[in-house]
Amino acid sequence: GDSSMILNSIMATLHHIAAFAVTATLVYEFVAFRKNLTVHEAKRILHVDTAYGISAAIVIIAGLLRVFYFEKGSAFYLNNTMYWIKMGLFILAGLISIYPTVRFLKWRTNLKEDKAPEFTDDEYKRIRLFVHLELICILLILLVAPMMARGIGA
Repeated sequence: GDSSMILNSIMATLHHIAAFAVTATLVYEFVAFRKNLTVHEAKRILHVDTAYGISAAIVIIAGLLRVFYFEKGSAFYLNNTMYWIKMGLFILAGLISIYPTVRFLKWRTNLKEDKAPEFTDDEYKRIRLFVHLELICILLILLVAPMMARGIGA
């Protein structure tokens, strides 16, 4: 009845807000990460990366709740190629994000001493590449999601 529709809407909204937060935090990292970061800038990237992780967790939880408890029933999703492409891309983005996150967390030692993070040119290029690839995954998800919702790939 109405209550399940309201719950569906709340879950959908939570899922979308979290997905938007994932996208926004990644775009921030992509724009803000550069050579010769100040202590302040590096701390902000660390905070934003934490927000990215939390948002991604909410996307997963809200998304799976929608698949198994709300919306169109799990069969609609689990039999849909687009759903699996979307899940695959999300998992891929998550795996790619491990490297930048581990690198960012290593900065904490320097930051505690109020020193700016140090990284080699190679490391800088690799982190940029990984953040770039994460963004591509997220953009592909944003393309695939509406197709899935309309039953394309079923």
